[in-house]
Amino acid sequence: MKPLVLLTLLALLTLGLCRRAPDGSVSAADSPSSEAFISRRASAAVVQRPKRNYIYGSSVYGAVRDPLEAKREVCELNPDCDELADHIGFQEAYRRFYGPV
Repeated sequence: MKPLVLLTLLALLTLGLCRRAPDGSVSAADSPSSEAFISRRASAAVVQRPKRNYIYGSSVYGAVRDPLEAKREVCELNPDCDELADHIGFQEAYRRFYGPV
Protein backbone atom coordinates (compact mmCIF):
# COMPACT_ATOMS: atom_id res chain seq x y z
CA MET A 1 0.00 0.00 0.00
CA LYS A 2 2.85 2.41 0.84
CA PRO A 3 4.59 1.96 -2.53
CA LEU A 4 1.32 2.79 -4.32
CA VAL A 5 0.91 6.05 -2.36
CA LEU A 6 4.56 6.92 -2.91
CA LEU A 7 4.29 6.24 -6.64
CA THR A 8 1.14 8.42 -6.89
CA LEU A 9 2.79 11.35 -5.09
CA LEU A 10 5.85 11.02 -7.29
CA ALA A 11 3.67 11.10 -10.43
CA LEU A 12 1.85 14.24 -9.23
CA LEU A 13 5.18 15.93 -8.44
CA THR A 14 6.47 15.08 -11.91
CA LEU A 15 3.35 16.52 -13.55
CA GLY A 16 3.68 19.70 -11.54
CA LEU A 17 7.31 20.16 -12.52
CA CYS A 18 6.55 19.54 -16.20
CA ARG A 19 4.03 22.38 -16.30
CA ARG A 20 6.53 24.96 -15.05
CA ALA A 21 8.59 27.13 -17.36
CA PRO A 22 12.20 26.06 -18.01
CA ASP A 23 13.54 28.70 -15.59
CA GLY A 24 11.36 27.34 -12.78
CA SER A 25 8.79 30.11 -12.67
CA VAL A 26 5.13 29.96 -13.58
CA SER A 27 4.34 32.31 -16.46
CA ALA A 28 1.64 34.97 -15.95
CA ALA A 29 -0.26 33.90 -19.05
CA ASP A 30 -0.69 30.36 -17.68
CA SER A 31 -1.98 31.43 -14.28
CA PRO A 32 -5.74 31.17 -13.82
CA SER A 33 -5.87 34.55 -12.07
CA SER A 34 -4.91 36.35 -15.29
CA GLU A 35 -8.24 35.30 -16.81
CA ALA A 36 -10.16 36.98 -13.99
CA PHE A 37 -9.04 40.50 -14.88
CA ILE A 38 -9.90 42.63 -17.91
CA SER A 39 -8.55 45.94 -19.10
CA ARG A 40 -9.80 49.24 -17.70
CA ARG A 41 -11.28 50.24 -21.03
CA ALA A 42 -13.27 47.01 -21.30
CA SER A 43 -14.50 47.28 -17.72
CA ALA A 44 -15.56 50.91 -18.25
CA ALA A 45 -17.54 49.89 -21.31
CA VAL A 46 -19.38 47.27 -19.27
CA VAL A 47 -20.45 49.56 -16.45
CA GLN A 48 -21.19 52.65 -18.55
CA ARG A 49 -24.90 53.45 -18.38
CA PRO A 50 -26.78 54.68 -21.41
CA LYS A 51 -27.78 58.32 -21.17
CA ARG A 52 -31.38 59.10 -20.41
CA ASN A 53 -33.65 60.72 -22.93
CA TYR A 54 -33.97 64.16 -21.44
CA ILE A 55 -36.78 66.41 -22.53
CA TYR A 56 -35.12 68.94 -24.81
CA GLY A 57 -36.38 72.48 -24.52
CA SER A 58 -37.36 72.02 -20.90
CA SER A 59 -36.15 74.68 -18.50
CA VAL A 60 -35.16 72.00 -16.00
CA TYR A 61 -32.34 69.69 -17.11
CA GLY A 62 -33.46 66.11 -16.63
CA ALA A 63 -37.11 66.93 -16.00
CA VAL A 64 -39.24 64.23 -14.44
CA ARG A 65 -41.16 62.27 -17.06
CA ASP A 66 -43.83 60.92 -14.71
CA PRO A 67 -46.45 63.65 -14.24
CA LEU A 68 -47.57 62.10 -10.95
CA GLU A 69 -44.08 62.03 -9.41
CA ALA A 70 -44.46 65.39 -7.65
CA LYS A 71 -47.83 64.34 -6.21
CA ARG A 72 -46.36 60.98 -5.16
CA GLU A 73 -43.64 62.82 -3.22
CA VAL A 74 -46.24 65.00 -1.49
CA CYS A 75 -48.16 61.89 -0.47
CA GLU A 76 -44.96 60.20 0.77
CA LEU A 77 -44.23 63.13 3.09
CA ASN A 78 -47.61 62.71 4.79
CA PRO A 79 -47.40 59.52 6.91
CA ASP A 80 -51.17 58.93 6.79
CA CYS A 81 -51.33 59.29 3.01
CA ASP A 82 -48.25 57.10 2.59
CA GLU A 83 -49.76 54.35 4.76
CA LEU A 84 -53.08 54.51 2.92
CA ALA A 85 -51.24 54.42 -0.44
CA ASP A 86 -49.67 51.10 0.59
CA HIS A 87 -53.14 49.64 1.06
CA ILE A 88 -55.34 51.15 -1.66
CA GLY A 89 -52.86 52.65 -4.13
CA PHE A 90 -51.29 56.03 -4.58
CA GLN A 91 -53.90 57.73 -6.77
CA GLU A 92 -56.84 56.85 -4.54
CA ALA A 93 -54.96 57.84 -1.37
CA TYR A 94 -53.94 61.18 -2.89
CA ARG A 95 -57.52 61.82 -4.01
CA ARG A 96 -58.86 61.17 -0.49
CA PHE A 97 -56.31 63.48 1.19
CA TYR A 98 -55.80 66.26 -1.38
CA GLY A 99 -58.73 66.12 -3.77
CA PRO A 100 -58.89 64.96 -7.39
CA VAL A 101 -55.61 63.97 -9.05
